[in-house]
Amino acid sequence: MASSERSALLTYRLCGGSAEEERGRERGRAAATTTAAATSSSSSSFSSSAAAPRKLPTFLGVVVPTLLSMFSVVLFLRLGFVVGHAGLYQALAMFAVAYFIIGMTVLSVCAIATNGALDAGGAYYMISRALGPEFGGSIGIMFFLANVCGSALYILGLVEAVVDSFGIPPGQKSGTGVHVLPQSYWYELLYGTILLALCLVVCLVGASIYAKATFLIFLIVTAVLGTILVSFFATRPLGVPIRMPHHNSSETESGNFTGFSLATLRENLGGGYGVDYTTGQMMSFSSVFAVMFNGCTGIMAGSNMSGDLKRPSYSIPRGTISAVLFTYLVYNLLAFLMCATCSRTLLQKDYGFLRDISIFPPLVTVGIYAATLSAAMSNLIGASRILYALARDDLFGRALALAKKTSASGNPIMAVILSWLVVQLVLFSGKLNTIAGVVTTFFLLVYATVNLACLALEWASAPNFRPTFRYFSWHTCLLGIAGCCVMMFLISPVSASASLGFLLLLLLALHYLSPSSTWGYISQALIFHQVRKYLLMLDVRKDHVKFWRPQMLLMVQNPRSSPRLIDFVNDLKKSGLYVLGHVELQDLDALPSDPLQPQQDSWLGLVDKLNVKAFVSLTLAPSVRHGVRQLLFTSGLGGMRPNTLVLGFYDDAAPQDGLARHPAFTSAREELPLGFPPLRAPAAPKLLSPREYVGIVADALKMLRNVLLARQLESLDKAWELRRAASPPPTIHVWPVNLLRPDSARYADTCSLFLLQMACVLNMARAWRRARLRLFLCVEAGAMPGAQEDKLRQLLKDLRIQAQIQLVPWDAVVGLHWQAQRQRGTPGTPAEDEDEEEGAAVNFPANASRVSDEYVRAANKLVLEQGPAPAVRFLYLPRPPADTSLYPLYLRQLELLTRGLGPTVLVHGVSAVTSTQL
Repeated sequence: MASSERSALLTYRLCGGSAEEERGRERGRAAATTTAAATSSSSSSFSSSAAAPRKLPTFLGVVVPTLLSMFSVVLFLRLGFVVGHAGLYQALAMFAVAYFIIGMTVLSVCAIATNGALDAGGAYYMISRALGPEFGGSIGIMFFLANVCGSALYILGLVEAVVDSFGIPPGQKSGTGVHVLPQSYWYELLYGTILLALCLVVCLVGASIYAKATFLIFLIVTAVLGTILVSFFATRPLGVPIRMPHHNSSETESGNFTGFSLATLRENLGGGYGVDYTTGQMMSFSSVFAVMFNGCTGIMAGSNMSGDLKRPSYSIPRGTISAVLFTYLVYNLLAFLMCATCSRTLLQKDYGFLRDISIFPPLVTVGIYAATLSAAMSNLIGASRILYALARDDLFGRALALAKKTSASGNPIMAVILSWLVVQLVLFSGKLNTIAGVVTTFFLLVYATVNLACLALEWASAPNFRPTFRYFSWHTCLLGIAGCCVMMFLISPVSASASLGFLLLLLLALHYLSPSSTWGYISQALIFHQVRKYLLMLDVRKDHVKFWRPQMLLMVQNPRSSPRLIDFVNDLKKSGLYVLGHVELQDLDALPSDPLQPQQDSWLGLVDKLNVKAFVSLTLAPSVRHGVRQLLFTSGLGGMRPNTLVLGFYDDAAPQDGLARHPAFTSAREELPLGFPPLRAPAAPKLLSPREYVGIVADALKMLRNVLLARQLESLDKAWELRRAASPPPTIHVWPVNLLRPDSARYADTCSLFLLQMACVLNMARAWRRARLRLFLCVEAGAMPGAQEDKLRQLLKDLRIQAQIQLVPWDAVVGLHWQAQRQRGTPGTPAEDEDEEEGAAVNFPANASRVSDEYVRAANKLVLEQGPAPAVRFLYLPRPPADTSLYPLYLRQLELLTRGLGPTVLVHGVSAVTSTQL
């Protein structure tokens, strides 16, 4: 393959190799930048691969390790045990179930393996690159433990075979002939340690010598298997004495090899579960299946060698499927031959009977030793590769840093040594059948997750999921998951529950503690797929006021000056859409590239740090007003579009850097990582004029968007307000009357009801539930305040809003207004002022002339005198005047009205948002 072709192929790799750490610190990069980084990373990975070239072909790298792992202990030492207890029918059913599960898993493995270049780590690599670091890391640990326990299981099986051949018979103090090895727990642990050390030596040398050793063992096992098949036909009927160990005495029974006999076959057709003579436990379908399934757990042996294969995407599907089909045929054939020729006693009580009936017993003994030793090495080297891949990905930080070290040839020697130590610990369990259930549970859990990874990729419908292996579907993935989960709990509910609990703990730990990765998260693809589907189902024509919720667009000039406002609006959104909008005043025609893309990371980092549930929408425009229009038109999608615009207040206050004092940043050890520009100097000109600011409000109202103007929200210390002494609780003051229109003070128009709704929504937020709503009813003498209060109380009852009503006499304030009107000679009457319920335009020039600054100051004083000081105030925001020349006057009167009030929100609503219906 040419260098350019190899580089093109490596571009599709699921992981970037040696450049991953650096790219992990640059999360969320733009698409073009990400593609370039991926290409560069792939080239770097190729360079590292060139230093340690892959050597193994399909047969040596996949077929041979898989066959040896699947044959090993079960074939030579436990197949008779399975058939003897379960009978032929149930044994064949067990094989069918087991191979159905691993068959579905193999299809998933093949699909993932052919969707891109593979690196070291096998199943861990596939799962982590498909499901993300949380699932990948947790399943990687589970798969590591499965391989470790599997290696220990095969070592214990080999010890059992050695002791059976050379051990001193039970009840005797000294042996005769070849029976010279003492038998006890500690002696058998010593034998296992020695055999494990031999495996360690081979694995330390490297994958190449391992492949050569396994090929030699494969030839031996093939010869032994041929000998066994011939022996069933060539050996004459004979009796086989069986020594039954009972502490210090021995009891002898006799099993029979009958040759092919219909009576023997009939006797062995049904189940006959008895006591396992090695553990003394009563066997059942689930316990026998747990032992038998260990003969099927070797399907990942070839995948574990993915980092050493010449063409892993080519070799893994072909090699694994070939090995699985071959082992299935051999198991079924041997099960039938055993049932037709061996008595149940022989099958149940002599695990080494194949040696007794063989035409050449020493060869069978050698085959048993070779197969189990090879399987132990396969699991040990597989565990070391998984541990090395986990360490290299830095998911567990310094905990696995030692496992990164490799030899000059690229062999992860420290990972091999660490795996060997863990296997040595597992050897203390003592008996093969004791850990068989745990090993099976671990492997079933891993297989279920491999199927889950393939299912997620298939359901996500990502265009780049194009495996060349097409013989799978989401049905096969689901069947594989279901089969694995059902068998896990049938075999051992305790082990299955403990494994799932441990997996969940690992998931949570990795989710919160592991660094971010650039592998891609399948959850994002699935979420996108589902969100698109549900957005299409969200029909704006079916909107109803009962289900209205605020959907906020908060315009932010510089986040440094508005972190508390961002947090406050997050409380106001009530599970609705929340968008942080920003306008950059530049011309794209004069720029070489989009200047907003580099800023995107800073804004997303801000959202994460402040822990607000918001989207970010940035735009370029020649003016702020044009930019806000763009965002109002384009923000959101389908039925999720902003219906409320939130602006900071336009005044002369010098901006303060609230971000530097925010707890989310002051508690961090590092300096502010966000790339926002410094704040505007107090003497520097503003980016927009008062006229343009009021024009933005007018534009939003014309577009039927509700408007909120927030003043001095940066002085709101929410944490202090809501955690101070419970008596009295913090309050929220609500003024649902248009204080700038004293001649049309109504409490039930659309804007007033919207203002009430927003105050209620804030009170419903978890952080504000202790606060109490206080509603102020402005009354004049002779206006029957009792009747007005009753109507307002009934309205609150109908709207299910709990609030305290406080009557506020404002005759003196209103008197100032009418006095100014008489002085101007333009008396106003309520009949002249139209109701604003439907958001109609107001003749503000007349209104502006009728409301004096003296009156506005008096209204401000009236609001200020209603103590104690609240946490926040909600005031009625009148519509801007139709005459744009009056915009500065309008803004000045708003400034006078809210001067010195502390945190204040001016609210104007244009749509009905309350409902008294069910």
